[in-house]
Amino acid sequence: MMKLIPFVAIAGAFALATAHAQEIGKPAPDFTAKNTKGEEVALSTLKGKIVVLEWANFDCPFSKKHYTSGNLPKLQESYAGKDVVWLTVNSSAEGKQGYLDPSKAQEVVSEKGNKATHYLLDPAGELGKAYDAKVTPHLFIIDAKGTLVYNGAIDSLGTTEVADIEKADKLFVKALDAVIAGQPVENAKNQPYGCTVKY
Repeated sequence: MMKLIPFVAIAGAFALATAHAQEIGKPAPDFTAKNTKGEEVALSTLKGKIVVLEWANFDCPFSKKHYTSGNLPKLQESYAGKDVVWLTVNSSAEGKQGYLDPSKAQEVVSEKGNKATHYLLDPAGELGKAYDAKVTPHLFIIDAKGTLVYNGAIDSLGTTEVADIEKADKLFVKALDAVIAGQPVENAKNQPYGCTVKY
């Protein structure tokens, strides 16, 4: 019985760390992931910058809504001009919906209009699980101090209708604008909508 205690203690500590990994107001989990060019991108090198993490799956109708309409590419481009580092993440495992072959990823990403600073490939799901990314799209904001300040939906209307983009409460945009302005974020954690991440 005594031999089980260290294992239980370790397992418990890991569960606790995972539970708090996405807690608003706490340091964002560090990570290193490769982009479509095979370059490593590490969160630790982005201190001093506001960072957006956007989970995407181009085959998901909810992601399609925000890409075919041009909504997400416009946001990516607009906030790049405000010195925001935008990281789109694909955590689809090989053989699952949305997976991108690294050799073709850059071509597909360009074709879909993604204008993020980096498009990160996470087929093992390590980055997605570190942030408990649940759906596509699921958005996170990390402030210049490396603190997680937003975890939630792109907007308030969880439909696949492009017409609903303008009608929706722009939860993510309001949060990002507040962070840029140095203001507190309202509704910093809310329920994202979309297709489940295909780990």
